[in-house]
Amino acid sequence: MDLKEKLRHVMNFPKEGIDFIDITTVLQDAKAYKFAMDEMKSRIEKFGSFDVIVGSEARGFIFGAALAYVLGKAFVPIRKKGKLPYKSIMAEYKLEYGSNIQEMHEDAIKPGQKVVIVDDLLATGGTSGCNIELIEKVGGEVSGILYFVELTYLKGRDNLSGYKVDSVVKIDS
Repeated sequence: MDLKEKLRHVMNFPKEGIDFIDITTVLQDAKAYKFAMDEMKSRIEKFGSFDVIVGSEARGFIFGAALAYVLGKAFVPIRKKGKLPYKSIMAEYKLEYGSNIQEMHEDAIKPGQKVVIVDDLLATGGTSGCNIELIEKVGGEVSGILYFVELTYLKGRDNLSGYKVDSVVKIDS
């Protein structure tokens, strides 16, 4: 199945000049969503042994939580500032169209736990870099980073050198 064909491009969202890749078209197609999740499951298993899946708000939850369930792993949500109810740590990151702050509960990952980050899209790598900072701040070890979609022309992998990175759909331009 060509999942690239299932994606919707929304021009000038959330601001002028951005080509937003809408994954909801895949999610609402049961066969495409299952195919995508099967592909992600196959790829995440190639990272080897790990304990925890981390997903970023909000679309990282869609893929990360489902994979954690299927694989019998813990799931840790990383949220935007002010959304978590317990003591948290924070890190700032740049987006291709601004900046933001993410938080994670300070006790979400134990020192030495192996973690895979799962997200919907790799653009510049800013969100993942922020996730890595939070995970490593509490002593977690990043085993790999898995995306549903990668915008290869933005060269986000370059900002994640030293980490294993994989994606299901690659968009070259």
